[in-house]
Amino acid sequence: MESTTYTQKVPYKKSSKQDMFESPDFYNIDDLLSEEHLLIRKSIRDFVKKEISPYIEDWAENNHFPIHIVKKFGEIGAFGPFVPKEYGGQGMDYIGYGLIMQEIERGDSGMRSTASVQGSLVMYPIYKFGSEDQKNKYLPKLASGEMLGCFGLTEPDFGSDPGGMKSHFEDKGDYYLLNGTKMWISNSPDADIAIVWAKDESGRVKGLIVERGMEGFTAPVIHGKWSLRASCTGELVFDNVKVPKKNLLPGKDGLGAPMMCLDSARYGIAWGTIGAAMDCYDAAKRYALERIQFDKPIASFQLIQKKLAEMLTEITKGQLLNWRLGTLMDNGTATTPQISMAKRNSVEVALNVAREARQIHGGMGITNEYPIMRHMMNLESVLTYEGTHDIHLLILGHEITGIPAYK
Repeated sequence: MESTTYTQKVPYKKSSKQDMFESPDFYNIDDLLSEEHLLIRKSIRDFVKKEISPYIEDWAENNHFPIHIVKKFGEIGAFGPFVPKEYGGQGMDYIGYGLIMQEIERGDSGMRSTASVQGSLVMYPIYKFGSEDQKNKYLPKLASGEMLGCFGLTEPDFGSDPGGMKSHFEDKGDYYLLNGTKMWISNSPDADIAIVWAKDESGRVKGLIVERGMEGFTAPVIHGKWSLRASCTGELVFDNVKVPKKNLLPGKDGLGAPMMCLDSARYGIAWGTIGAAMDCYDAAKRYALERIQFDKPIASFQLIQKKLAEMLTEITKGQLLNWRLGTLMDNGTATTPQISMAKRNSVEVALNVAREARQIHGGMGITNEYPIMRHMMNLESVLTYEGTHDIHLLILGHEITGIPAYK
């Protein structure tokens, strides 16, 4: 399996600008969180301020994925924190997981993508559908950051309709022979393993653990991204790859299996994108109070106050929606449409906040002196991946009417 070239030997410089972020909490939502939740959030926020914020603009400008961050994420427990401790996880609840995603995406969406793919799309299926041997072999190394994983579902011709996938495998007695291509795969160029969804000879979708180094398995880098530039993205190409039978996920098959993984990931996105919105709001508020025009700070003008008031309102609504969804996840009662509503709402809120924040910053809003344009470009990808904005609308429409408009 080929390795990427752009994540290696790329110098990066530390910004002299200090991360002054302060989280908005207009409705005292912290009162709904436990002491453990607050401690988790503080530790991740401190980590982001030290390990991500000083470097992220340079990483994004250079289209550089900082591979060293994988081990650091493992050290702070950011990978699959809901996985039980016996398999290397933290045994954390879903509100704790959401807070981790919120704080990491406040730093950068690409960094959150790295963490949420590892946890929700790689560790989750191994934990939920894997054999005991698979759990013991892979989960501790994934949790610690010793291994990096990716999730292969989307194909060049099948995104919103994953059931049409062409990737397939045949039973050859001692092994499975896998063929196909996956597209837009986060982490793939540097991944040690891939959770690959393909059809067997009967057309049934099943999951396979494919390892780096298996003959016929390559992961070409996707170049030219204007979004998620600090995240590595590529393809997965399988040309007669021999996959040991022990690498089949035995616990669940059918399209419902990868959809369960996506539910977990979409939940993390709902929290994460509100983190990006918070960062844009905080930067805009700070800039508006400092920027002088017509002999007074622009924060004194009605239209600027309107923008800030609307940003805070939408962020607060998103925070409350996410918290409630977290309690439903922890109760085991959250539904796919409920998760779709939160993912869709949070991304829309974050993009709108980023666009308004860019206006408040004026011309400076397009520079990397401030995080706004980077967040805005990143969020355009988040709007599309793990279910497009419109597909989530149709999931809700199906729930409301009982009629699936996408079929």
